[in-house]
Amino acid sequence: MSTKTSTAPRTAASPASAPFADRTVLVTGAGAGIGRAVALAFAAGGASVAVAGRTPASLEETTALIAAAGGTAAAFTADVSDADSTRALVAAVVDRFGSLDIAVNNAGVFRGGAPLAELSDSDWRTLLDINVTGVFNSLRAEVELMRGQDDGGVIVNIASNLGAHSRSAGKTAYAMSKAAVSALSRGAALDHIGDGVRINAVSPGPVATTMSLMPGESEAERVVRMKEQSPLGRVSTLEEVAAAVLHLASPAAASFVGADLVIDGGATA
Repeated sequence: MSTKTSTAPRTAASPASAPFADRTVLVTGAGAGIGRAVALAFAAGGASVAVAGRTPASLEETTALIAAAGGTAAAFTADVSDADSTRALVAAVVDRFGSLDIAVNNAGVFRGGAPLAELSDSDWRTLLDINVTGVFNSLRAEVELMRGQDDGGVIVNIASNLGAHSRSAGKTAYAMSKAAVSALSRGAALDHIGDGVRINAVSPGPVATTMSLMPGESEAERVVRMKEQSPLGRVSTLEEVAAAVLHLASPAAASFVGADLVIDGGATA
């Protein structure tokens, strides 16, 4: 499948208020958290944003927020763990917007929270299906499209500081799945930079979402804990993570190939 209207790594100057004007961005897992923040940030930068996920209601909330801010977005229901669904998603985005210039593979889950020997088969399979196979399916479908475009494309995968960068008791399986995302990102970057597709990863640490809360912990209690646990003294904001993704997707990061940008307040420094 090929189209000739994409311009992911354009070098022509864009207005400072719309650095991603005329670009189409796909964000998976965009119904909440990091995915929603990334989608909002790209839309604010002038991009047309395809927000994808498995829950239509949450996707519509994201598109409504973008529309209310004057941006352009459309929602697409898809299951990244299914290769056919992912290819259909990419095709639908191109059909709707005419190209796919930037993709952010954010869809992921946390399962387990127990020693490895106590992990259920179901939790193990879910981590593999969504966090690993989901990223593989997305990468493959996106590269297949982007390498046929005159200007290629840019892909940013969301990994984690847990995995290639650190480990934590009770989170081994999750760390394994995110280490795989880091490895997929770096390997695919080498495989396809010659095709004009530039691939990198962002590895957040604790972020201001419910996922960073301990069982039964309040946000106020998290503030106290992070003052002790993080060199920065707090969790990262969603906007800070989104800003890193947008930088990697921008022409200013044209020489970033196979990078894995850790954003964890110094926890793994």
